[in-house]
Amino acid sequence: MDLRSELEKIGERARSAQRRLQSADSAAKDSALRAMAEFLRRDADNLQRANRKDLRSAEEAGKDDAFIDRLRLDETRIEAMAKGLEEIAALPDPVGEITDLRYRPSGIQVGRMRAPLGVIAMIYESRPNVTADAAGLCVKSGNAVILRGGSESLHSNMAIAERLRAALGKANLPLDLVQYVNTAEREAVGILIGMDRYVDVVIPRGGKGLISRVQADATVPVIMHLHGNCHVYVDADADPRKALRVVLNSKTQRLGTCNTAESLLIHQERMDDLLGPIAAALQEKGIEIRACERGLPRVPGAIAATEEDYATEYLGPIISVKVVDDLDAAIAHINRYGSQHTESIVTENYTQARRFLREVDASSVMVNASTRFADGFEYGLGAEIGISTNRLHVRGPVGLEGLTLQKWIVLGDGHIRS
Repeated sequence: MDLRSELEKIGERARSAQRRLQSADSAAKDSALRAMAEFLRRDADNLQRANRKDLRSAEEAGKDDAFIDRLRLDETRIEAMAKGLEEIAALPDPVGEITDLRYRPSGIQVGRMRAPLGVIAMIYESRPNVTADAAGLCVKSGNAVILRGGSESLHSNMAIAERLRAALGKANLPLDLVQYVNTAEREAVGILIGMDRYVDVVIPRGGKGLISRVQADATVPVIMHLHGNCHVYVDADADPRKALRVVLNSKTQRLGTCNTAESLLIHQERMDDLLGPIAAALQEKGIEIRACERGLPRVPGAIAATEEDYATEYLGPIISVKVVDDLDAAIAHINRYGSQHTESIVTENYTQARRFLREVDASSVMVNASTRFADGFEYGLGAEIGISTNRLHVRGPVGLEGLTLQKWIVLGDGHIRS
């Protein structure tokens, strides 16, 4: 059987499994999620053994530290996957929820009901935890998922998917609600994103190359973000202690994630008292600073920032620094160079904070908080299947509700239209 035929069979099985899932109640889905968590914990040693194969291959291929970090599975991350599944199980089931029910002059009642999207193709790179997060969210929200991870995490992903499918069987749900495409062939991505007959939505997670390809070639609707060029703006009315904490955490808590701050903006009135201490603290953490013309004299060891720096997602130990005249200039800079992912302001000025929240174009906008909070788990979603910067359907971390749609329902009692 050729690859296209094989993937179409996977699509047929996913469609069939998803339709069968419609008759399952919330208790059955929650039971499956708790079983998934149990199986991951029970087989943690085997999961790490599979992951070590991928780590060795990545190291031999000369992958950088940020890549290796995204790929690594240890006991802490396996436990986080299991807890994420249990968190999802504990959340309310959105499927079947009826809202906005109201009577019309004709006597009918009109409202909306939440329903699953259907079959979701998840295409991702390097992060094995995505396998569990995506499967848990899709099953709870009534969807089937076809998983296609990167070749660099093939052994880890297959091992995780095997446990998830076994858990579905234990809960008497269709195993084909979760299927893993166990080939590293790039052609598989091209086929999946064009399988309109079987796939309802594609969600890519990975580098710019993958996202750009899916964005350009998909004939199936896509939920995605291209990259995460996130900013922290330190306002004239910023509290110094909060500014230092928020900037440091936003940049250094973890370098290789899409919600890590890549740019620091600081009001000109604070460059004398705040820029130096913040920059020194970043440098102590090993961060290279690329500063604008006004910032350079106040940051020993910094190098001159270029136009390209302001638009770059480094995913590493580098940050750009720009001194701005005021809030207007900060917002203009963010809306020009940002990626509509996550932006934060540090200020004690309520009016400035409200303007920032209202005028900044991003899927998550924060006040006095680290950009690293832009995460489905931190938002109370249990986990996330991705971050969306789309302007349609869903924006920001995509959890259960983001994996459903609303259909119109009409309730009558023999009513006819005159």
